[in-house]
Amino acid sequence: MSTYIHFTEEEKYRANEIDLVSFLERQGEKLLRSGREKRLASNRSITVRGNRWYDHQTGEGGLAIDFIQNYYGLSFPDAVTMLLGGEQGEVYKVADKEEEERKAFVLPKRHSDMRRAFAYLIKQRYIDKDIVSFFASKKLLYESCELSKDKKLEYHNAVFVGIDENGRPCHGHKCGLTTIGKPFKGNVESSNPCYSFNYIGNSNRLYVFEAPIDMLSFITMKKGDWQDYSYVALCGLSEQAMLTLVKVNPNIDHVILCLDHDEAGIEASERFYDILKAKGLQCGRIAPKYKDWNEDIKASLNLPASPAQEHPQYILRNEICIDIERWMDQVKDTSNAVVKLNNLYNKCKRNVNGQMVEYLKQLSAFSLFLAAEEYINIDNSFSTEILQQRLSYRFKAYENRSSLDSRFELIEKDIGKLKLVEKDDPLKKAETLEQIAQNGLKAAILVTIEEQKKEQSYTAEMSMA
Repeated sequence: MSTYIHFTEEEKYRANEIDLVSFLERQGEKLLRSGREKRLASNRSITVRGNRWYDHQTGEGGLAIDFIQNYYGLSFPDAVTMLLGGEQGEVYKVADKEEEERKAFVLPKRHSDMRRAFAYLIKQRYIDKDIVSFFASKKLLYESCELSKDKKLEYHNAVFVGIDENGRPCHGHKCGLTTIGKPFKGNVESSNPCYSFNYIGNSNRLYVFEAPIDMLSFITMKKGDWQDYSYVALCGLSEQAMLTLVKVNPNIDHVILCLDHDEAGIEASERFYDILKAKGLQCGRIAPKYKDWNEDIKASLNLPASPAQEHPQYILRNEICIDIERWMDQVKDTSNAVVKLNNLYNKCKRNVNGQMVEYLKQLSAFSLFLAAEEYINIDNSFSTEILQQRLSYRFKAYENRSSLDSRFELIEKDIGKLKLVEKDDPLKKAETLEQIAQNGLKAAILVTIEEQKKEQSYTAEMSMA
């Protein structure tokens, strides 16, 4: 018998008012400063401030309770209990109710020259000197000089200025000029994310990058008639600046995504592509051969360069899709299809004999085979081979960030739909079966990743022992 846990409105209110920064730090989470917000070191697309959070990759956000539900994969009652300290009755800091007044945007103080910035960008990052001089002459790039709080140290940064359609500065991105270790990077407080570092040309093309140095590196490598085109560095992975520039420059109807060749860059590229296509814009992607465009410059000069990082979910997708095809070849009997699907689903959820991934592959294979049979009733040109290809290319890693329980709920819901679909609606039935196959693939990937993490953790512990 299930247990119902009741929370009063006052308890839910208190849980939602918990300061997430304080809470996460007490959970041992590492947080990085990002302007007036904090960014999770374990998932840098998520920022928190007070009792609010926002995921810049998925575009989702909200208050403390739904953050705990999403981030820790907990139910609503468990999330509220965790925030309220459980049985121990721990009390966490409550977020300040009074919204802080937004400070006016002010660019950092300019240094008297750009000697350090020029040396860093040209000699350390290998940006073409004419490109650096061009942006400096347009007052879109300069060197700042700021004193430490005790006024004993000077901090010098390259500042990349973002301007709006009226030429007014409203965004600043600082990059430290140190040659030792990893340089500081961060946006100036109160920067408007809709107008990060950009340049607008007369062409219909807009090239999109993660960071200003990526953008300048790309221009350095392509050069030629680069001033004809438009460019924007998002200074992160939010689509706001990209969409704003498209909106205020009606001549731009073709966007080329040039984000980093790593897990975050691949997911953001997929998400941006879908957003742009929904707006009726042309969209393409150019990926650097190495991790980012500055690493490509290094490689072209025969210098050590960080390699590209392929997305682990796509590596697994390819492997699992091959196994699904193998299972499809073994399907012989499709009678009592819904009953058999339900039995496979139950074996997956119960993890019978520890073979959850194999049962998920069988579930996807059987669903796809059934979908092919339904499509044949509509259009004889469909085949299992075509559906196998669609299963693979329709998969998007950025859409596979939910918990395994959520994925199982979707599968169960779709199997339930099959029982209600009329026999004379083969299209709806085929589409539902394809969706079951897709969710089976996604679930198999999630389980495999979790198993790999456990194995890596065990190996590391044994090595230390």
